[in-house]
Amino acid sequence: MEAPALWPQPDGTPVSCTEKLLVLRQNWEELQGVMQDAFEDAVLMGVDEAEMKKMLTSLVASLASPRGKPSV
Repeated sequence: MEAPALWPQPDGTPVSCTEKLLVLRQNWEELQGVMQDAFEDAVLMGVDEAEMKKMLTSLVASLASPRGKPSV
């Protein structure tokens, strides 16, 4: 999956700073690779694919906001 074309800010406007967009894309690619590796390892070790996807989704939902606010 490619990185999103737009990165919306809380007010709905897209992030437009070139340097920020570069970091966001790099982070996306790195995260995708780490998650893919973890997923493949789990499945190859016998974890059910659907359950692993649920676990990864749950992990993302549990991420804490650096602003101290609950995520939506």
